[in-house]
Amino acid sequence: MRIGIVCYPTFGGSGVLATELGKALADKGHIVHFITYQQPVRLDAFHPNIFYHEVTVPTYPLFDFPPYETALSSTMVDVIMNENLDLLHVHYAIPHASSAYLAKQILKKKNKNIPYITTLHGTDITLVGKDKMYEPVVTFAMNESDAITAVSQNLKEETLRSFAIEKEIHVITNFVDVKRFALSNKEHFRKMLAPNGEKIMTHVSNFRKVKRVEDVIHTFYQVRQQMPAKLLMIGDGPERQQMEQLCRELGTCDDIRFLGKQEKLEEILSITDLFLLPSAYESFGLAALEAMACEVPVISSNAGGIPEINIHGETGYLTDVGDVDAMTRYCLELLTDDDKLKKFKKNALEQALRFNIGAIVPQYEALYAEVMKNAEEKAMHSL
Repeated sequence: MRIGIVCYPTFGGSGVLATELGKALADKGHIVHFITYQQPVRLDAFHPNIFYHEVTVPTYPLFDFPPYETALSSTMVDVIMNENLDLLHVHYAIPHASSAYLAKQILKKKNKNIPYITTLHGTDITLVGKDKMYEPVVTFAMNESDAITAVSQNLKEETLRSFAIEKEIHVITNFVDVKRFALSNKEHFRKMLAPNGEKIMTHVSNFRKVKRVEDVIHTFYQVRQQMPAKLLMIGDGPERQQMEQLCRELGTCDDIRFLGKQEKLEEILSITDLFLLPSAYESFGLAALEAMACEVPVISSNAGGIPEINIHGETGYLTDVGDVDAMTRYCLELLTDDDKLKKFKKNALEQALRFNIGAIVPQYEALYAEVMKNAEEKAMHSL
């Protein structure tokens, strides 16, 4: 198949999943064309079956806000026509689904029928999509999609509660490449960051308010009162400066390292003892799954789709959102009991293997084939 993938090219979960999916499809012989405004961060190596098309937005004095959605639709049309694509797979509803719909209508005038699939990732539904300024367009674009997928059962239910969806939503979960995200020997790295054998806790996010990064800092502060430990903060975003200031106020700066965005995340996870994810909402919790694949137990909130991957009392622990005391208690329970920590590490890996990319990609391939078949039959009936 010749597949166009439209996504945000950032470190966020939707961009990560879209890129990893495209790479996996290319490995299986499909031709994959990424269409976005810059090269996706995980599209970091040459592959003969992968192509990248940059969306450029002309600037004119007339526009206070450059019309990216229009430029995206035009680029979709150009790539589909010139590369003879079979279908589009757009990740994150805003603005990709509506842009795909516009491109599809333009192509109909050129006697080209292109189906598109919309994958919902979370905040495109739970936050942005609910805004009254966007909801009508989001609802329309989803219903006009040839298929809709959601990355968790929770997100599917949330979407059906919030929008008047007229067709089935297929749950195809996020996944992890267990060949890449696997425990490796990085003891030299560990000794650099924790020279006295301290336990290492890690948090990864885009540092937005919904991630409740302050709960990570406060939890670590309480843990640090009881035992030696280090905290690694991975990622960047609007809350980072405030979190650095909070560390100064708590006097924990010597034990916390803000490492920014990291492309070799698996190396950091390989020296991590516990992963913290206290988000107010996660549609799935891909960062936690990647940690679990590296044999790292997860202490998380019980929000959104997180309980679908983090099993309380087995792969880690779940707490109510904002319950720093409970998170601290569970952290200390594992960090002070090496036998229990070892058992939870083993359980975390076993759970991650259930979401291995090799088991999930065929579900997308089957959906692609079904959508293409339905589109062909519909085109024939309209003749």
